[in-house]
Amino acid sequence: MEIKITNPDKILFPKEKLTKLDLIKYYYDISEKMLPFVKNRFLSVIRCHDGVKGECFFKKHPASDKEVERKKYKGEDYFYVKNENQLVYQVQMGTVEFHTWGSEITSLKKPSVMVFDLDPDEKFSLDKLRESVLKVKSVLDELKLKSFLKTSGGKGYHIVVPFKSCKNWDVFYDFSRQIATVCENKWEKEFTTNIRKEKRRGKIFVDYLRNNIGATCVAPYSVRARDGAPVSMPIPWKKLESIKPNEVNIKNYKKYLNDSWSDFFDTNTKLGF
Repeated sequence: MEIKITNPDKILFPKEKLTKLDLIKYYYDISEKMLPFVKNRFLSVIRCHDGVKGECFFKKHPASDKEVERKKYKGEDYFYVKNENQLVYQVQMGTVEFHTWGSEITSLKKPSVMVFDLDPDEKFSLDKLRESVLKVKSVLDELKLKSFLKTSGGKGYHIVVPFKSCKNWDVFYDFSRQIATVCENKWEKEFTTNIRKEKRRGKIFVDYLRNNIGATCVAPYSVRARDGAPVSMPIPWKKLESIKPNEVNIKNYKKYLNDSWSDFFDTNTKLGF
């Protein structure tokens, strides 16, 4: 892999003194594990040309980028990557975070990855958060849905459910909403589906809104554009009790690498057929 790196010594994470080269080395090292979850899916990326303390912005259209694949959807240009070289090149172009669609470019109207972003109020204790995460898993288990866990790199955890295919986005979105509502009704003192901040105090917001066409969620293994350079790391369910949501970062990630998501794409679950 040969990529010309400009400004390799530029500090992207001032508090940790992590450079652009440090970030590129991380993505280069993790690209083999990360690529199956991002390739051939439309991307929205967060770019921070002046570091995470500077002005960062979302980018979902290819503009002048040359080292990406392009595809039109409803008259607009979107971009995606299909190999490790293109993935790492995005970092050379200033990308820190990678967010993906829930469907692949070959079947844009049939989503295959459902995400529940469990976002706790700041007053919610970590122990209580972990108990609540397991309650969401129990609902998915009752539905015979295999679920996977990852850190968010922020305050909460992400539960991800793969599908072989779904009839359409409306069915997909409505099903995820129903699951979130079941959690809200069953444990009303812990969960809410209300996006308004004032209605979320002391509760966990079960964010199912990412399961709509055009919406995205941070990809597995993506770095977050935040202090500490945290990583959204796939972890085994048994490690929920020992790994904090923002514990994994680009300095310590190697000790957290695992194979808990190795069968992620083996599901035969279909929805709405």
